[in-house]
Amino acid sequence: MPPADSQPGPKPPKPDSTGASSPSVGDLSENDVATLAAPVTTVYLPPQQPRWRRWLRRGAWAGAFIGTATLSAIGGGLLGLWVPLPTPEEPTKVQAGLGELWQTGFRYQVARPVNILVMGIDEVPGVDENSEAIFTGRTDTLLLVRIDPEAHTVNLLSIPRDTRVTIPGYGIDKINQANVEGGPELVAQTISYNFGDIPVDRYVRVSTGAFKEIVDLVGGVEVLVPKRMIYEDRTQDLHIDLYPGLQTLDGDQAEQFARFRKDANGDIGRVQRQQMLLDALRDRLKDPRVITQLPQGMGILQRYIDTNLTLEEMLALANFGLDLQGDDFRMVMLPGRFSSRQEYIASYWIPDRNAISEVMADHFQVDALATLAENREQTSVWDMHIAVQNAAANPNVAAEMAQQLRSEGFHNVYVIQDWPATQAQTQVIAQRGDLDSARSLTSILGIGRAIAESTGDLQSDLTIRIGNDWLEADRQAPDEPSP
Repeated sequence: MPPADSQPGPKPPKPDSTGASSPSVGDLSENDVATLAAPVTTVYLPPQQPRWRRWLRRGAWAGAFIGTATLSAIGGGLLGLWVPLPTPEEPTKVQAGLGELWQTGFRYQVARPVNILVMGIDEVPGVDENSEAIFTGRTDTLLLVRIDPEAHTVNLLSIPRDTRVTIPGYGIDKINQANVEGGPELVAQTISYNFGDIPVDRYVRVSTGAFKEIVDLVGGVEVLVPKRMIYEDRTQDLHIDLYPGLQTLDGDQAEQFARFRKDANGDIGRVQRQQMLLDALRDRLKDPRVITQLPQGMGILQRYIDTNLTLEEMLALANFGLDLQGDDFRMVMLPGRFSSRQEYIASYWIPDRNAISEVMADHFQVDALATLAENREQTSVWDMHIAVQNAAANPNVAAEMAQQLRSEGFHNVYVIQDWPATQAQTQVIAQRGDLDSARSLTSILGIGRAIAESTGDLQSDLTIRIGNDWLEADRQAPDEPSP
């Protein structure tokens, strides 16, 4: 891992034709591909990568299976893991010639941990929309997803597009430039070089427009728009005009919500909104009526997706997601801070190397960082930075809770601006992915649900978003004594 805030210097060597200079996107043998059962090894892209467009000609239900497995790549993450597949007891829905695929699809299992790189690609001006060139733009969304069948979890790391990194062979730049210079292989090498030598096994690239169409396909998503959003950039053909409040967004509006960045949090605000859309899409895909729309997504996938996942691997991923629960899915943002104008002319997200080491060890089991994670000094929940946010009907509840927490021995508690809508349930948000500490705090409070995502206050370790259930509960003293 390079030193923090390293300055431009000699460029790392560009990978040769064999890719021998640094880790990249994996390539497994034909037998290993079918079950994802082989040990993870760091290898390189095959000369001819499997393409979605060939597979989708196999038939509508093949497309439906594929869409189920990676539908979330269109929306910004592997949301397809939450879509229940139609059961084998519905043979009338299986088209002729695809019965064997239908019957055998459920035998594929994810039998070892696998890391998948998911990239949403900016529009590339002046290229044929049916050519491979549509995948050569900058990464607008960058996710590293770990599927772990042993822990029965899915961990998702959001990497801001403005993250300042060393791109092997090209020097220091924003990470969104890596795909332009060297495609998914260079993006994988860049992540590995900067963030702990993590292997990347597979990739999915999604071009512009897919998200909008898939949201329309599922009938829209319900999202809380926190404030008035208005912005126009004619050079990017970007027109954003949204009003605040809880509402169902169609595809065009959801894309506006995801791309808006003219606020105090800039690119990081976009990451937070992307995670909100992930949750909204997950909820929408729980509706059985939406499942029947999945075959229609075949044409969308054919046009917008580039991946080296095989059909068998996608079936395994879809199968893995059949019994996942909400607590099995954890989202975290790459730890860091905004650069200052005194540091750089351009605006960057500066990685926090120590915090990243902890995230990579805890959520991606990077061996090189495991010892560091085991030996680091554990921060007690009593000493963590805890933001308190009101999302309940009582306007004074945040200040009251903060005062109560301080009196009970919590040392770093502060109140932030109210959430723009009320909610029924209190949430304790693990901003940096520390779900165990979030659960400890919910236990101390005696109420609430712990969730791992980065939608809380950026400066916090934990954010308490107070719901109406807190008003209804008896406010008893914590069960645990303060230190």
